[in-house]
Amino acid sequence: QLQLVESGGGLVQPGGSLRLSCAMSGDSLSIYVMEWYRQAPGKQRELVAHITVGGNTNYADSVKGRFTISRDNAKNTVPLQMNSLKPEDTAIYYCNAKYMGARLFEYWGQGTQVTVSS
Repeated sequence: QLQLVESGGGLVQPGGSLRLSCAMSGDSLSIYVMEWYRQAPGKQRELVAHITVGGNTNYADSVKGRFTISRDNAKNTVPLQMNSLKPEDTAIYYCNAKYMGARLFEYWGQGTQVTVSS
């Protein structure tokens, strides 16, 4: 059974950096579109970053130029490098995998907390 496990969250000061990682087990990450979402308290879950099977990326306007998503198909991981962090980046960050076969297959990780505070 496919599983996604996020890691790398924590407490960081404004202006600092964190590197999240999403590790997939149970299948090959190479066939999945991978995304990072986040959900702040009292807010809806929002898409942060997206990477296609071919490696094309897209970002929410609020994180462009600060966050970088990549994929390592050999290691079955999807890192999210977050720089110049702001208090408004505080949220639970979730990894998402999508594969369109006969139907849409979609999977979520359990999330990792990121807190940006002085």
